[in-house]
Amino acid sequence: QVQLVESGGGLVQAGGSLRLSCAASGSIFSINGMGWYRQAPGKQRELVAVITSGGSTNLADSVKGRFTISRDNAKNTVSLQMNSLKPEDTAVYYCNADVKLASWSRTYLRYWGQGTQVTVSS
Repeated sequence: QVQLVESGGGLVQAGGSLRLSCAASGSIFSINGMGWYRQAPGKQRELVAVITSGGSTNLADSVKGRFTISRDNAKNTVSLQMNSLKPEDTAVYYCNADVKLASWSRTYLRYWGQGTQVTVSS
């Protein structure tokens, strides 16, 4: 019903930049929060950044000052600009969206993308 497709991952040297994008499509009435999580090998998935439909953001302390999250409500997209990348940022990055499927729905359902690999070399 709802698909999230990420793009923009890759290999970059420490200090470099990458921009991740995620597009939501399908049976969408509205989207509340959208966000990015990441999971490094052997570690649990962790929050990177989230943004509400009104544009309020929350970023993990480890990425504040380096990453910026933004979204386009008209296009149902969310982006993550990552600057000053560090080797510890290496992970699979997943986007998610809290979606209302119909006007009469009382709840938002969380959907996830398939993930995109970000590798930062030292």
